[in-house]
Order: sequence, then structure tokens, then C-alpha cells
Amino acid sequence: MLRFQNVSKVYCSGEQSVAAISGVTVTVARGEFVALVGRSGSGKSSFLNLAGAVDMPTSGTVLVNGISTTDLDDEELTSIRRKHVGFVFQFFHLFPTLSVLENVEIPLQLAGEGHARPRAQEMLDLVDLADLGGRFPHELSGGQMQRVAIARAMVARPSLLLADEPTGNLDSESAASVLGLFRLVNSELQTTIVMATHSLEAAAESDRILTLRDGRLVLHEHDS
Repeated sequence: MLRFQNVSKVYCSGEQSVAAISGVTVTVARGEFVALVGRSGSGKSSFLNLAGAVDMPTSGTVLVNGISTTDLDDEELTSIRRKHVGFVFQFFHLFPTLSVLENVEIPLQLAGEGHARPRAQEMLDLVDLADLGGRFPHELSGGQMQRVAIARAMVARPSLLLADEPTGNLDSESAASVLGLFRLVNSELQTTIVMATHSLEAAAESDRILTLRDGRLVLHEHDS
């Protein structure tokens, strides 16, 4: 589903350059749930941006669903993101003036797809928020807002879900609920998940842990 082949990403500012990712080679299998751990500045967010075709590698190749992102133009990259990739963030990024249901519909509307409303409602059913579609984000708890964000990320049925610190702003009960939802999405929809996290408890829910240190992959841990 996702493959990095000797991938490096260097950011330049004036005469200074910072290697965010250095020579990473790794494969994430279809249907796998992987946790990406490491200290702040280790390269986790850069890894996710490369995996989601938001950013391009300085060198090496990133393949999403077998497609090399480096071979695509902007329009093709946008299509890859809309069709194959869903994003969930620490800060929920919901539109405050739109209802819960309208927030979930947005990816389908941007893609010009029909039947947005019933598909959005289906996703709200999946995240156990079927009765809250008419509410607005400020009327929800943090855990509920994150579940809305997950519904929005999944409404186009992406094959790859990328999550950047999805439990970072949640209490322990809400975090456990979100992680349980990831497991549900992973098992029921066979969605491949890569989750960056500082939480060892969250990482323990995954099938495999990848550790980044100074942009390099230093450890693979498999669930027994």
C-alpha cells in the first residue's frame, strides 16, 4: 500500500539545510496498522506528508498504492490524495460554521461526487454519531470532534489513512474510543493506517511500530 525507497527530505532556509528524513526504506502492507513514534523533530510529520503526497521527497521514491508520487503533476497528486488518502490531525480542523454532517460531506463535494449526504450519514453511523449530524463543532466534546474528523477522512473510502497525533488533545477515555475506532476502520474496511504518536499506549494498539530518530528509521517492532 505504501513504500518508501531510500527516501530523503531536506528543507532549505537560506544557506541552512535540515534533513527531516534520511534514507528511509520501508513498506507498509495493505490492511496494516502501523504506529510511527519518535521525539518531536524526529521526522514523523514529514514522513506523513510524504506518504500523503502533500510533499515530495528530495531524493528516493514514495509509492502510494503502487503509484510513484514523484512522477505526477499537481492535478494528478490532488487526485491521489482525494481517492486514496485520508488525513486525521491532532487539531480537528472542522469548519465551525458547518454542521457535523456538512463537515463530513466536504471531501465528496470537492471531488464532485454524487450521493454525498447518504455516504456522509453512513460514516457518522460508523463512528457512532448518527444522531449528531445537525449539530455544530462547538457543541461537541473533543472526542466527538475527532470522531467527526475520522468520518470525514473516511467518507471517500480511502485505502490509506494517515493520522498525526490523533489522540494528543484527548483525555484517556476519548483517546481509547478513537483508537478503538481506528481498529474498527482497519478491520471492517481493511483500511491501511499509519499513525504518528507520542503515546506508547496508542502505539501499542498497532500491528507494528516504526521508530524515527533524527529522520532515520531505527527500529521495527512487530506485534507478537
